Amino acid sequence: MIFAQIGDILYKVDPDSFEMDDTDHRLISILRHDARASLSDLAIDLGISRTTVRARIERLRASGEIVGFSVVLRGDAGRDPVRGLMMLGIEGRGTDRIIRQLNGLSAVRATHTTNGRWDVIVEIGTVTLEELDKILAQIRRFDGIAQSETSLLLNTWKSGG
Repeated sequence: MIFAQIGDILYKVDPDSFEMDDTDHRLISILRHDARASLSDLAIDLGISRTTVRARIERLRASGEIVGFSVVLRGDAGRDPVRGLMMLGIEGRGTDRIIRQLNGLSAVRATHTTNGRWDVIVEIGTVTLEELDKILAQIRRFDGIAQSETSLLLNTWKSGG
């Protein structure tokens, strides 16, 4: 059992029974893009109160879902030695939910909806092949993923603008 203090109230959080909801996934996605976003800005983006945002962040930290915040330097942004494209086939109407889950993962660099055989293409970047393997396995376990195919990027000849 873990305890989280929010204001004057002490809450118990059981990390084994903790489940993130859609709002938690959206919050994490926003924080991944701007970990310094104010509580007010987060509240507006999520459509909930500042107090609720603060409570959710504390609960996510207490449960171990958020283990810290970091700074990404310009030089670090292009240094993923292992990069890949994961194509996903999604069953039913779960595309929006799955994209929110994907965007909450630190190794996901971009997500794209597409036409044709695949519904979503995910750009992934990691430091090692082992990390890539773990993130691929995690994504494959998402509810609603019917099929996937992954290609490693060997070389990039042109990128950006």
